[in-house]
Amino acid sequence: MGNALRYLWGKCCKASTQESESLGPHGVSAATVGVSAFAHDLFHFDITAQVPEGLSQHVVSSKKAQANWYRKVLEAWKEAKPPPKTPEETSRLVIQTLKRHQKADVEGLLAFYGLPLPHTLVETHGSAPLSKPEGVKFELQTLPVDVKAVADGDTITVYVNTADPRESSCVPRDVQVAALERSKARAAKNYAKADAFQKNIVDAGYRILTGPNNEDILARKYRIRLRGIDAPESSMPFGKEAKDMLIKLVQGKSLKIYVYDTDLYGRSVGDIYSNGVFVQETMLKKGLAWHYAAYDRRPELASWEKQAQTTRVGLWAQSNPEKPWEWRKDRRQGR
Repeated sequence: MGNALRYLWGKCCKASTQESESLGPHGVSAATVGVSAFAHDLFHFDITAQVPEGLSQHVVSSKKAQANWYRKVLEAWKEAKPPPKTPEETSRLVIQTLKRHQKADVEGLLAFYGLPLPHTLVETHGSAPLSKPEGVKFELQTLPVDVKAVADGDTITVYVNTADPRESSCVPRDVQVAALERSKARAAKNYAKADAFQKNIVDAGYRILTGPNNEDILARKYRIRLRGIDAPESSMPFGKEAKDMLIKLVQGKSLKIYVYDTDLYGRSVGDIYSNGVFVQETMLKKGLAWHYAAYDRRPELASWEKQAQTTRVGLWAQSNPEKPWEWRKDRRQGR
């Protein structure tokens, strides 16, 4: 048994033996689902040759056939380098391994563990351009993004180190002085004075962040509006899913952002690349944002939206999803 599978199984067993909550249909704690639950059952199958109880309610084939699936997936998991760690990676491994089996069985097996179904998995190809695209006003290289920086599915707050050449030349003198005096006050343990300087820094649009070696980093704050898409508002259907996906794409990552414009709210409008992945492409293909054609007519964005519509993924699973710009207009007018 591979180390990754053993580790995930250990986490499952710990959850299911030390907690008093009821077991889910997959045989482990109802709170422990997805990848770790599947790993638990594969480990159990390797020992007992038994498939989990309840699986037959989700698939059409016999117990004998189910054992054959687990045997194949178990072998594929052991051979995978690296082994799957995310729900998407696990789904792809299952789909590839069982590609000659009935669609209903494959989808039933995935649904049993709450793993992504085939039509919800997307391939992205929009890697960051090698040169600055036409129309870009400036480029940002951000510090790692905090989860709290994601406001919704199309707006995030990022910070850029003022040591960056573009930033270093335009830091206001009073911010530089406040950062220096704050450092002195903290060294003297005069935290009230340090907090006063901190407030001046924040009010000016900057922040003191802690670096990887516990050093202070003076960083400039930017609010970013993702160019060309409009995600559902937080209180709309799929609003939470859109925010969660954006968090997944950017959390802990240092982003490359091409800024094209500034909107009415002072936000920088730009294209975001996270580890080379074009964020807007993923949001559209996952069906978690609309193409904002009124402000951006790029044909690839329209194509990615159409792809999600065709497969009825994300918000397109609804029969008549409400456009977020119309939703906002209705509320401004009190409807």
